[in-house]
Amino acid sequence: MKTPDFELPNNVDMVIGDDGHSVASMLAEKVAGVLDDRLQRPGRASLAVSGGKTPIAFLELLSCKPIDWSRVDVVLVDERCVNEDDPASNARLVKQYLLRGPASAARYVPIWQDNVSVADGCRQAEKALDLIEWPLTALVLGMGVDGHTASLFPDAPELYAALDASKPARVLALTPPSQSHPRVSLTLRALGGAQYKALHLKGMDKLEALKQASERLDDVAEMPIRLFLSLGVVVFWSA
Repeated sequence: MKTPDFELPNNVDMVIGDDGHSVASMLAEKVAGVLDDRLQRPGRASLAVSGGKTPIAFLELLSCKPIDWSRVDVVLVDERCVNEDDPASNARLVKQYLLRGPASAARYVPIWQDNVSVADGCRQAEKALDLIEWPLTALVLGMGVDGHTASLFPDAPELYAALDASKPARVLALTPPSQSHPRVSLTLRALGGAQYKALHLKGMDKLEALKQASERLDDVAEMPIRLFLSLGVVVFWSA
């Protein structure tokens, strides 16, 4: 197994596994533990997850963990502005792979509704997010080779607004020209305070992107993931 040949930022730890399944298993065990620790106290736990192919095994493994899922809120970090029956829908993926078995008792908090305008969708999402006890208990991010995370793309005109934690919005519409669909994404205000932050990556291309992101943390506009590396995350990676 190749190990990084570069220096990670000071507050970034890294977990490396032999394959994607072993890393997904370690991540699921850790996230379940974080949620369960929170559930030892009154109130609810919250989990924000990402879409895409990489997290599928993690979501499947997490769904089987024997925690009190009836007191867990699940939310996506971002979503394409498409209906849930669209193959590109992240909600479809989360419901298929996570919200089943024991985890079917969790409360899913949507950030996008079918057949609404982008403006109405954001208003409805903000209202739905009031159900969650903030800050987030656990956050699992992904990253593109361009350094985007959630839908915080470098070419999104709305990027700076989404990264301005002084603004009240917890969800924002973004329209990166590089993407075929407009997006809605949780903002830094919603994501940044998560009590546990993980970055789940697979592949040598993602390791190379992580190396690039680690070299100039101050240039957030070029690679937005740098902001979260600065805040501190645990990277879970396999080749």
